[in-house]
Amino acid sequence: MSSVAVIDYGMGNLHSIVKALQHAAPEVEVVCVSDAETILGADRVVFPGVGAIRDCMQALEQSGLSEVIRQVALSKPLLGICLGMQALLTDSAENNGTQGLDIFSGHVVHFPEALIDSDQNALKIPHMGWNQVHQTQAHPLWANIPQDSRFYFVHSYYARPDDPALIAATTQYPEAFACALAQDNVFAVQFHPEKSQAVGLQLLHNFLHWNGQV
Repeated sequence: MSSVAVIDYGMGNLHSIVKALQHAAPEVEVVCVSDAETILGADRVVFPGVGAIRDCMQALEQSGLSEVIRQVALSKPLLGICLGMQALLTDSAENNGTQGLDIFSGHVVHFPEALIDSDQNALKIPHMGWNQVHQTQAHPLWANIPQDSRFYFVHSYYARPDDPALIAATTQYPEAFACALAQDNVFAVQFHPEKSQAVGLQLLHNFLHWNGQV
């Protein structure tokens, strides 16, 4: 039986992502752990995240999990979700500037103030709710997910990679921003697949059967 480790670094309720992974692929063993040996021994790893990135990075550094995630990124399929995606970049503007894991070269920035849509309606920050995801590159994790499917978002900051070739999908709010990044065996999404119903479960299913090759 293959296994997936959900990294537990003491922030957030991981129940929903664990349940979604179990539902997406009942034949895969899902473990929620903070133990480095178990994480490194799993076939695949999920790095979720909620809250402030400063607290996230402090928890990772204090537990030694930051180095574990860097090792995972070199060796096996890794899925970053929401704050877990943002932490994979070089740094974030949140909390007056916070260093990330620098697995993806780039920066995390705040949405501009006073956002206006095409009908001159004000857009709220955080960007919260369902929005279309436009796939910009072919990738195994998009298998059986229709173009422009709607996924669930909750965030005030977004990724801006240095290399546009890393962008696997974009979302409009109101301008296009990167909502998925891909590089070798690492895939990361700003949205919450565990809250995105059928298409979210399909993405998790795809990840749980992905060998890390594109």
